[in-house]
Amino acid sequence: MVRFGRGAGDGHSPLWTGFCFGLLLAGLAGLLIGCIQVFAPQFSDGTLIARSGIPGRAVGNLRQPNHLASLLMWSCVAAVWLSAAGKLRRPWMLPALLFALVFGVVLSASRTGMIGVLLLALWGLLDRKLARAQRFALLATPLMLAASWALLAGWAHLGEHTFGAESRLAEGAGSPSRLAILANAWTLLKMHPWTGVGWGEFNLAWTMTPFPDRPTAFFDHTHNIVMQLLVELGWPLGLTVLGLLLWSVWSAFRASQRASGETALMKRCAFMIVLMIGLHSLLEYPLWYAYFLLPTAFALGICLGGDASAAAAAPRRGFFTLPAWLLRGVGALLVAGSLFAVWDYLHVVDIYVPPADAGPLEQRIARGQRSVFFSTQADYAAATSLPPGPAALAAAKRTAHNLIDVRLMMAWAKSLAATGDVDRARYVVARLREFRSKQAEDWLAECEETRAAGMAEPFQCQPPSRDYSYREMR
Repeated sequence: MVRFGRGAGDGHSPLWTGFCFGLLLAGLAGLLIGCIQVFAPQFSDGTLIARSGIPGRAVGNLRQPNHLASLLMWSCVAAVWLSAAGKLRRPWMLPALLFALVFGVVLSASRTGMIGVLLLALWGLLDRKLARAQRFALLATPLMLAASWALLAGWAHLGEHTFGAESRLAEGAGSPSRLAILANAWTLLKMHPWTGVGWGEFNLAWTMTPFPDRPTAFFDHTHNIVMQLLVELGWPLGLTVLGLLLWSVWSAFRASQRASGETALMKRCAFMIVLMIGLHSLLEYPLWYAYFLLPTAFALGICLGGDASAAAAAPRRGFFTLPAWLLRGVGALLVAGSLFAVWDYLHVVDIYVPPADAGPLEQRIARGQRSVFFSTQADYAAATSLPPGPAALAAAKRTAHNLIDVRLMMAWAKSLAATGDVDRARYVVARLREFRSKQAEDWLAECEETRAAGMAEPFQCQPPSRDYSYREMR
């Protein structure tokens, strides 16, 4: 185990304490932004405060209700540890913080977040090692959820306001489109059982495989981590990876139960962070975002690390201390890398939101295509804005590994036809028709127009001569 600095042995590691304070502050900031989005949307400027695209629902600056809800759940766990560690000076602070954060979950109208609130209560019910104050606060979270619901429902009914949670739950427990994408993913897995469709290739494979009953939304993920790993890696490798993940989580759980002293609470809180995001991963793909993946990896490492107090008593048994200069150097590299990523991203932003002194579009696209991390976003602009031809086709094939939508499929088909590959172009159009998108209606409506004698029919009006594997479209 690596020692992180003074105090690691008593469960009050400065690194863990800072981590919990960071989660709590991030959650409170998300709550504040969510309140503005719901109660005062006119103050959402789209720059410092994101605009919610869903009336009556908070999305935070993460721009997704479920992401905001998971952050708020993490903040609840952090608040429990800070209270138990004496970092929250007043007894009333923990229940007040939990109520505020649970209120934010109701604002988000996230069904995943509401299940997370029940997990908090279950934690309070089963964990007998928690102090009475923390247990009572956790057990009260369902009541906080009910009270928040009643307050928001009353606010909505008193005026002409939208209560997002009420309409969201009216949709039922599951999303038909997500159930459909899981069914399509299962079909793909049966088609490619041994090697899967390839890592990161689900979007391309699903879009370019005939599915007449496919959901009309565009998906770049199965919204279930188990199915995602299986369909992209195949049964042998996918089951191996899932087995290792399950073994790690089980080991983390056992370690959190066996730990003693103040370190035990730190490990149990860390495990709750992993458990919360694990639940979310069964319904979406939060771990594909760095702002969820990195904290989860840290929390899992806290769980799996040895007992610091026991190691301190026997420092020669594999327990070592990293030099402070090395830790600072790694931290400096992470900060520098983050700044570089922001600078790199601005190259792509200039394509879509050009500044006043922006150069020609082609120049901005070329600059964005040299981006280290975000070149596929620049390729999308190239594929959809350049004239149909070899350059636009090459860009379309590259960005198709990121996300395919209606606009890209139309541009891709036109570039294939312009380069003489008309049958593949028609195959792309056949897949496009399955999405039944209004955005493509005018283009496809050209097939219904009356043409003069001898005038050639547009290429998109004829079916392809055969089906193509998604691998043939790369």
